Amino acid sequence: MKTDFKLLIDGKLVDGVSTFDVVNPATEESFAQCPRASEAMLDEAVAAAKAAQPAWAALSADERQAYLNKLADAMEARHEEFGRLLTAEQGKPLDQAMYEIGGSIYTIRAIAGMRLPDQTMRDEGGNTIIEHRTPLGVCAAITPWNFPVILLVGKMAPCLITGNTMVAKPAPTTPLTTLLLAELAADILPAGVFNVVCDQNELGPKLTGHPDIAKVSFTGSTATGKKVMASAAEGVKRVTLELGGNDAAIVLDDVPAKVAAEKVYNGAMANAGQICVAIKRAYVPTAMYDEFCAEIAKLTKAAVVDDGSKQGATVGPVQNKMQYDKVLAMIEDAKASGTLIAEAAKPDKAGYFIAPTVIGGLSDDAPLVAEEQFGPVLPVLTYDDIEDVIQRANDSPFGLGGTVWGMDQLRAMDVARRINSGTVWVNQHLAIDPNIPFRGSKQSGLGSEHGTAGLMEYTQAHIINAVNLEAEPA
Repeated sequence: MKTDFKLLIDGKLVDGVSTFDVVNPATEESFAQCPRASEAMLDEAVAAAKAAQPAWAALSADERQAYLNKLADAMEARHEEFGRLLTAEQGKPLDQAMYEIGGSIYTIRAIAGMRLPDQTMRDEGGNTIIEHRTPLGVCAAITPWNFPVILLVGKMAPCLITGNTMVAKPAPTTPLTTLLLAELAADILPAGVFNVVCDQNELGPKLTGHPDIAKVSFTGSTATGKKVMASAAEGVKRVTLELGGNDAAIVLDDVPAKVAAEKVYNGAMANAGQICVAIKRAYVPTAMYDEFCAEIAKLTKAAVVDDGSKQGATVGPVQNKMQYDKVLAMIEDAKASGTLIAEAAKPDKAGYFIAPTVIGGLSDDAPLVAEEQFGPVLPVLTYDDIEDVIQRANDSPFGLGGTVWGMDQLRAMDVARRINSGTVWVNQHLAIDPNIPFRGSKQSGLGSEHGTAGLMEYTQAHIINAVNLEAEPA
């Protein structure tokens, strides 16, 4: 496996001023060194992006698309290498890592094919009004550790296809797949168009507050998102924030318990629960509760918790020690105040392994219900009245996603319309598509990613309002 990594600044792969360890969460051991950038190197990256932006914007969208498609092709040629590196640094089972890389390749190609043509708003009586969009300049992307590749390309592709340039900063615990992408970009993209700097969380304020950064796209916790927003305020920078969630799943009374349990379990435990839009709390009818719990217990106990590189593993470790400690504390608190429904077995060895756990009997204000756990643990709650459960689902500062499960699709969609979240899925989960806008409400974020709405986030709208000057009669 590749262990030599470089930063990407102005088209050149360069060493950092120092290095830091990257730890495999399945072993708790360092397996590679990541180069660390200095503030001066960050300034160099921003300056390079600024210098490269006019020529990049001057290319046609089709020419920029060709560059992005070449990058996607290069990723595809090294698909397995990306997947294995992702499992090593992030922990997810290899099949899930390969799926993320495949999704990343598809996302680049899909977004590269999108366009924002001029919109004619009026064309009558000699008055023509159009809305024309232009790039913002240099954009910053700050990405998290749960999906380090697909969340990066979901920012990079719309940024570049609309004529902007980028400086990306990955999470310090999962920087290596980003640096592997940077290695490919160094041979494909013009110098300065895409730059990558790595740190141990000290360069964030410098990047978000940099006077030559026009926009910041951040995915991560709500607490950090507030800091990003405050830092960007001085320059009135454009900001897109995709933040935390506490997504509710509402199971309606016409769904077979076995079907509902399987859907909810998969939506809660994928990627060891480390998904912003994972199901974080499940509400089931009181009459269904016992059967639902029996079914979800079977699925929980069948989970294979192990190193993601091991064949047969279905749940890998939590990505880092800080998150591991937080989730364990929430589980212990929930066990003390609730009822353990089921808990999987976990390997007796080093690694940030947390057994998938399902807990019932909690109040709505219990930490596991009211807060975002971001780990493989799910509270199951009961309800008797649909109006009551809608109110309880909405009683949260978060509003990223949610799901409603029901055999009567129209009835389920009616409930979904009343959930105050940016996306509510009906009878499916995690159906994220680069062609469809994805956004949060309340403290789960600002702005859109994906779709043409996501492209618009990287552009400035100009209204061109013109009239014909008639020649005066002689």
